[in-house]
Amino acid sequence: MVDALQTPLLDTVHYPADLRALAPTQLRQLADELRQETIAAVGVTGGHLGSGLGVVELTVAIHYVFDTPNDRLVWDVGHQCYPHKILTGRRDRIRTLRMGGGLSGFTKRSESEYDPFGAAHSSTSISASLGFAVANKIAGKPGKGIAVIGDGAMSAGMAYEAMNNAAQAGNRLVVILNDNDMSIAPPVGGLSAYLSRIVSSREFLGFRDLARKLAKRLPKPIATGMRKTEEFARGMAMGGTLFEELGFYYVGPIDGHNLDQLIPVLENVRDAEEGPILVHVVTKKGKGYAPAEAAADKYHGVQKFDVITGAQAKAPPGPPQYQNVFGAQLSKEAETDPLICAITAAMPSGTGLDGFSKAHPERFFDVGIAEQHAVTFAAGLAAQGMRPFCAIYSTFLQRAYDQVVHDVCIQNLPVRFAIDRAGLVGADGATHAGSFDVTYMASLPNMVVMAPADEAELVHMTHTAVLHDSGPIALRYPRGNGTGVALPEVPQQLEIGKGRIVRQGHKVAILSLGTRLGEALRAAEALEAKGLSTTVADLRFAKPLDEELIRKLLTTHEVAVTIEEASVGGLGAHVLTFASDAGLIDAGLKLRTMRLPDLFQDQDKPEVQYAQAGLDADAIVETVLKALRHNSSVVVEGARA
Repeated sequence: MVDALQTPLLDTVHYPADLRALAPTQLRQLADELRQETIAAVGVTGGHLGSGLGVVELTVAIHYVFDTPNDRLVWDVGHQCYPHKILTGRRDRIRTLRMGGGLSGFTKRSESEYDPFGAAHSSTSISASLGFAVANKIAGKPGKGIAVIGDGAMSAGMAYEAMNNAAQAGNRLVVILNDNDMSIAPPVGGLSAYLSRIVSSREFLGFRDLARKLAKRLPKPIATGMRKTEEFARGMAMGGTLFEELGFYYVGPIDGHNLDQLIPVLENVRDAEEGPILVHVVTKKGKGYAPAEAAADKYHGVQKFDVITGAQAKAPPGPPQYQNVFGAQLSKEAETDPLICAITAAMPSGTGLDGFSKAHPERFFDVGIAEQHAVTFAAGLAAQGMRPFCAIYSTFLQRAYDQVVHDVCIQNLPVRFAIDRAGLVGADGATHAGSFDVTYMASLPNMVVMAPADEAELVHMTHTAVLHDSGPIALRYPRGNGTGVALPEVPQQLEIGKGRIVRQGHKVAILSLGTRLGEALRAAEALEAKGLSTTVADLRFAKPLDEELIRKLLTTHEVAVTIEEASVGGLGAHVLTFASDAGLIDAGLKLRTMRLPDLFQDQDKPEVQYAQAGLDADAIVETVLKALRHNSSVVVEGARA
């Protein structure tokens, strides 16, 4: 904690240049103040807390030692970047984190030159930093690429793909492995810190380089023996053999909260003439805030909270969350079906599968941040007769699209995709929005795509997916709470490709997919008040389409509108294609499609985002009235540009 009698240092540090003007003895106080400011800010806004608290000292040390922004600092995922934002000219806006018009909860190029690369998905930092490093090397410009990557992100293959090619960057690339789970490191102590300082020093590296040059002049067996002896000795003392084999010079592990250890090691790494270098730093998630340190998840993601007590603001009681409805139903199905298994990519609680993991541990698989592997693993299970459910956020499933195409759909394997966080997601913004899954899944041969209108429909669709053994099937559902409808005691098996009429009219038809159904019904009420009798259909399936129902609606109503929480190319495009192929457009059809706009929407409250996207009841009414006023006999267009 900061001594109240000390003069605050954080008020004098607006940018890293100010930080570098401080004396080394002042950095401890600055780090303590930075930690308190981070806690205070997230207490107001909510967001990712534990990961940022774990890298406070590391953030100070990096900006103190390296010449940012000329040295390009890339934070993997970026959810730990709040202290970094405070030190890079954004402290005055830090209490707008994740709010509409405020700072992003992740790194973002448009926010600051100190965010050279945007991130929110995992394991991209080494590839990006390698790009910066090699570009500077080719151009003969100064500047390093510095990647800070967590041990969790190192479970993804992309990190190793980048490391396998990192030799091209030489000493321009520095990778800092932030190990906050003790998954790799032995206990960190004084001897380890001393060794790290020694082996990262210019004298040691110079001696090492001299030994290598000498070895080249010796017979090959002797040279090989010298190299292996050095690697063995360093590996015995420090670990890191894997990274050495990938071409990195390994330094560590060192205590990531001890500035007296961090600063000299990073200075040695900065001045090293050979590379690339990997610095293994051990940190503690939630460091310095007792409630976070005591929590099982170290306050990874929090609501607004009381800084003194750590008590988080509780959402008012309401309907169950979609993810938990899915997880509970799948666990229930697995009680009587031994073929059901569940796979997730480092999101067991986020996908609602934490209960399944406890009830059926032998059939639950958390593969880490490895979506590509998750999908092909599920394909292998399906090929052997299992009924795998691959539960992945929509935005993360994008990382495994080739596997969906090549390993699942081409072979027509019955993998069940539970696509969580479909549609707009609020505070996490564009990087986590599930905007594209209807488009990229419904375009694939053999794939079935469902979207429940409410939590009861999700129960039915989960049951339907269990029984669908003839090929791949996907159900996509949003983040957050359901609508409050009663959950069915006995789930129904839905007929594939069949929708339902939920309100009957005769002049206007609204064809809804997913949870926009509530807005469609509200729009129907408003239209009815204007004398426009309105039918509302819940199509349930984006693929295959209920062509019989759609044909009937398009030919018996003056205006038809499709609405979906997805990008262009989804339901609306498929309905338009069907109408064109069936010759319905030639018959004078007035058809409009309402979908997400062709842009990446920034963070805000979900209801605000959908209003901005033109996907609320008011926008539906406006679209219908505009279509009715149109003079042309044949109009096919989107609702909004």
